Amino acid sequence: MAEVTLFIEDTAIRLLVAKGRRVEKWATLPLEPGLVSDGVILDEAQVASRLKELFRLQRVGVRTVTAGLSGFNSIYRLVSLPELPPAILPEAVKQEASRVIPTPIDQVYLSYQSIPAPAGETRVFMAAFPRNTTDALLRTLNKAGLKASTMDLAPLALCRTVDVPQAVVVDVRSASFDIVVMVDRVPQVIRGLSLPSEAKSLSERLPSIAEELNRTIAFYNSSHQEKPLDSTVPIFVSGDLAVEPDIWQSLVGTSGYSVSALPSPMQSLEGFDPSQFMVNIGLALKKLSLEKEGALFSLVNFNTMPEAEKPKGISLSKILMPVGIVIGTGLVFWMVTLVQNSMAHTETLRSQLLPIESRITEQRQEIVAVMEGIKLIEPQVEPLEATASIFETTFTSLGEERDQVDGDLSRIVGLLPESVNLTDINHSVAQVIVSGIAPDEDGIFEYARNLRSSGRFSMVVISSIDTSIEAEGEEEEITGFSFEFLLITNIGE
Repeated sequence: MAEVTLFIEDTAIRLLVAKGRRVEKWATLPLEPGLVSDGVILDEAQVASRLKELFRLQRVGVRTVTAGLSGFNSIYRLVSLPELPPAILPEAVKQEASRVIPTPIDQVYLSYQSIPAPAGETRVFMAAFPRNTTDALLRTLNKAGLKASTMDLAPLALCRTVDVPQAVVVDVRSASFDIVVMVDRVPQVIRGLSLPSEAKSLSERLPSIAEELNRTIAFYNSSHQEKPLDSTVPIFVSGDLAVEPDIWQSLVGTSGYSVSALPSPMQSLEGFDPSQFMVNIGLALKKLSLEKEGALFSLVNFNTMPEAEKPKGISLSKILMPVGIVIGTGLVFWMVTLVQNSMAHTETLRSQLLPIESRITEQRQEIVAVMEGIKLIEPQVEPLEATASIFETTFTSLGEERDQVDGDLSRIVGLLPESVNLTDINHSVAQVIVSGIAPDEDGIFEYARNLRSSGRFSMVVISSIDTSIEAEGEEEEITGFSFEFLLITNIGE
C-alpha cells in the first residue's frame, strides 16, 4: 500500500508517495509569505486550500497521511530512571518530564520511547512539542479533507534516514535549519534554529550555520569528555546546503570533519532530488521494519499524534455480539441440564459432609497452636522493622540529593549564554564549582547575573577570571578569558 507523507515548511508544502523503500511520486508547492511562520500554520484556510490543490494536481487519492511536524520550539531529553515495570512507566515519565522540561506541561504534547539500557536502569527518550503548532496542523489537514494516522517531528524523521550509528546532520531550509548529533543510533543533541532574515543567499547564511554547528559539537564534547566527537564522525548535509558542495568546507573550516550529502535510503525515479525531501523520506520509513535488514537507523520511532487524535481500533464488542447471542442460546439449554445434574450430585455430597466436619474440628485445633507460635515470634519483628525504616530514610535522602544535583545542573547549563562554553562542573551538593571559557568578560558577567537571578543558588561568587594571551612579535593580544564560579546551593529546592 502507498505511504503518503506531507511536510509543511514556512515556504512550501512537500508531498512524497512511497511504496516500501521506493519513491513513487513527489511534488513541491510554494507557499506565500505569512501563511506559515516558524512551523506554525497561521492561515489554516489558505494552507488547506493549497493542500487540496496539490493532491488534485498530483492525482493522489489516498486521504490518510503521515505528517511531519516542525521541530521548532521543541525540547528533547534523554533521561535515566531506575528499572520500572511497564505498568508504572507512563506515570514515572510524566513526573520526570515535569521536572526536566523547562516549559509548563499543559502547553506541550509529550511523546516518549524506552531505548536499550544497562541492567537495573530504564532509559527514555522524550520529546515535548508545542500544542498550538500541533493542533493547527491537525485542523488544517481536516479542513483539506485529510487525516493524519501518524505524525513525527522533522528532526527525528531526519535521524531515521541516517544508516550509521554516529553522525552529525545539518538540514538547511529557506527560513530555518536543524542540527542533530547522533551517537549509538540515538539523537543526543537536537537544535532547531531560525536563519537571519536579512541574509538572502545561502553563502550569507553560512557563517551563522557554521557557528551553531561548532557550538553544538563543543557543547556535546564538553559533557562527553570520555568519548567526544572526533574528526572520524561524518557530517551529513541535506536541504538547500546539499546542492552547494563548493561551500561545504567553509562549514567545518580546519576542524578535519568530512562533509557529504546525506545519502537517501530509498530507491527513486530519475529526476528526484532526495536532499529536498529527507524529512518526507524519514516519515515514509516509520512503518518499515528496517532492523530486519541489518540497518543502523535511529532507534527512536514514536507517533507524536496526541492520544485523543490517534486512530481507534475496531470495537471488539461489535464483532462478538452476534456470536455471543448464538452462544448464549446454547448456554440456556446447557444450564437447565446442569441444574438437574447438580441436584442429584448434591445428595451425594451430603453423605460425605460428616467426615469433612470432623476434619475441620481437628484443623481448628492446629490453627490455635500456630497462633500461639506467632505470638512468640512477633517481638522479634519490631527490631527488623526499625532497621528497615533506617534504610528507607537513607534511600529517601539519596533521592533528594540526586534531585538537588539534577536541578542545579539543569540551571547551570540552561542559563549559559551563547558565547560561553563550560569546561568543568564539580558538584558536591552543598556547593558547585563551575569552570569555563569565554571570548570576553561580558559573557562571564552575564552568566553570573543569570545564575544569581535564577534563585536557585543562595550565593554566586566569581572565584577567578584569567586572560588567555598570545604573543605576536613584541605585542601581546588577549584571545579569551577563563573563569571559575563558586555556587552555594539552596539545599532542598
